[in-house]
Amino acid sequence: MTGATAAAPPQPHALARYRAEFPIFDRQIYLNTCSLGALSRRSRARMQAFLDQWDARGAAAWYDVWWGALAELRARYAAVIGATPGEIALHAAVSTATAVLASALDHRNRPRVVTTSLDFPTVVYQWLARRPLGVEVVVLESPDGVSVPLQSFADAIDERTALVVTSHVFFTSGCVLDIRAVAELAHARGALCYVDAYQGVGQVPLDVRAAGVDFLTAGGLKWLLGGPGIVFLYVREELARRLNPTVTGWFAHEHQFRFDPRVLEFHTDARRFEQGTPALAAVHAQLGGLDVLDEIGWDAVFRTTRDLTRDLVERASAAGLRPKVAPDPASRSAIVMLPAADPAAQVRRLATAGIVADARPGHVRLSPFFYNVPDDHQRAIDVLTT
Repeated sequence: MTGATAAAPPQPHALARYRAEFPIFDRQIYLNTCSLGALSRRSRARMQAFLDQWDARGAAAWYDVWWGALAELRARYAAVIGATPGEIALHAAVSTATAVLASALDHRNRPRVVTTSLDFPTVVYQWLARRPLGVEVVVLESPDGVSVPLQSFADAIDERTALVVTSHVFFTSGCVLDIRAVAELAHARGALCYVDAYQGVGQVPLDVRAAGVDFLTAGGLKWLLGGPGIVFLYVREELARRLNPTVTGWFAHEHQFRFDPRVLEFHTDARRFEQGTPALAAVHAQLGGLDVLDEIGWDAVFRTTRDLTRDLVERASAAGLRPKVAPDPASRSAIVMLPAADPAAQVRRLATAGIVADARPGHVRLSPFFYNVPDDHQRAIDVLTT
């Protein structure tokens, strides 16, 4: 499309009014939500309220305020993905959530774990670290650097496979994977399916029931506008009742305030996959981010983000930047990878112009969200092409 004229962009959309909710736009253009969602005034207010409670009441706030905040967050995370609160465990990072989950799986008869070269390494590393324990890791390659064919999954999953681990949205390309099809392939051979949805939840629709996945992780860092330090692990209800992790903590105990060192009684729901005391500042920041997103409405967030992604891809293509995205627009997300000889240098040039982006190997990454406008895209492209 080099030299072509970009299609007319969506005019300043209805959600542009929410830019005022994010002070960063007073100072610069923010096109880096896939690294860290912008801080909202409501997240700041929620965190300030937590600090005020801590200052005024100390630990007494646990029992009638903070405990309720944890329950509220489990319920609100569940609502985002079509789960129930009892299927949600809170964690500080996907790494800890995955470690707890991995400790609950039996690999004696099914040693194989199937994953891909496009998945974020923190998930894959958990299984590579278990090779000395007999876990056999199969890493599927991508023929185009964008996605992995379903046939590759079908060929790799066998009766020795315990788990298929992959992403809903590949961080390397922004391509949306058909996780329902992957889950069906896994289940047909008696394996379970674990999806890293951190790159997707909040920017593309996801329903765990419709997808049929067994486990899923996502969190506040990116599209849920909660910042670092808070994620969730979804565990399908039937599995949440019967799997027993061997990596654990006191929040996994059904009667944690008995403080009995002789008996470990797991919760009867996904809370058995929790570990220690959650970071309450992060919990409150996430509640603030969800306040904004719920007020807007998920359909509007998804629709506007999709329109902005299309606008960015069209403008970048017209400028000759050759975005590396899925060929089918329906399989694209708001992660737009632009090939670059020196991505870090280009990101520095953008920063000098007041534009926040990020670099990944061989690419500049732009990631618009509902609070961006087409002019943000054009200003970034102008810097990258001059």
